[in-house]
Amino acid sequence: MTKPYVSEMTSPHARRARESKVADGLDHGIDSAFVDVMVDRFYDRIQQDELLGPVFARHIDAWPPHLAHMKRFWRSVLFSTGEFRGNPMMKHLMIQGLTAEMFAHWLSLFRETLLEIGDENAAELVHSRARMIAGSFMAAIQAQNLSQRD
Repeated sequence: MTKPYVSEMTSPHARRARESKVADGLDHGIDSAFVDVMVDRFYDRIQQDELLGPVFARHIDAWPPHLAHMKRFWRSVLFSTGEFRGNPMMKHLMIQGLTAEMFAHWLSLFRETLLEIGDENAAELVHSRARMIAGSFMAAIQAQNLSQRD
């Protein structure tokens, strides 16, 4: 697995928090290989989905680079690797027509994928992070929509 990002400037508290996050994941079978399978299966499912497939197809030109990017994202979220570079919030704000229904459906497909590849505890650990991320995205999109109406 990719080592968690820890610089000399990292406080002991932050270092312990990262180590605890990694250990918690490993205790549930969540490692880099889990992330690889999760991302590959989930985005296979997304591409076949009637609601979300067309949205992704409009915005992703090449799947292999996107999958590699998403694997870096999830390793950063789950293990604090620090390897992800990007601004997912801005990417999502630029997509016209995203709805709460789409985010709920995304979360449902994600949970189904997690339950296929891990146990209930692993699924809940990863899904709880996904729910927080989706909630942040949806709140920002709703705020943007309100500001555009004014």
